[in-house]
Amino acid sequence: MSLRLGKKVVAPARRREIAQWYFDVGLTTVKDVYLALGITHTCFRYQAKLSAANDVVADWLVRLANNWRSWGFGLRFLYLRNEKD
Repeated sequence: MSLRLGKKVVAPARRREIAQWYFDVGLTTVKDVYLALGITHTCFRYQAKLSAANDVVADWLVRLANNWRSWGFGLRFLYLRNEKD
């Protein structure tokens, strides 16, 4: 089964969901899913790792956005990068 879509029809995350469904239902093999949807093994097996650091950074970004409205993303990034705990 070498059906290849000519263009990006859906986002990679959505293609991963479709691939997982096909594999879970048992309609095809993993290799055929990779070929048909144009995804890699890495994309199919990827699992995001959530960390507490993300919450800390998000909190800092909200505080910086509220306190320094004139700062763009670049200044906020540099501030957070240079901030010492």
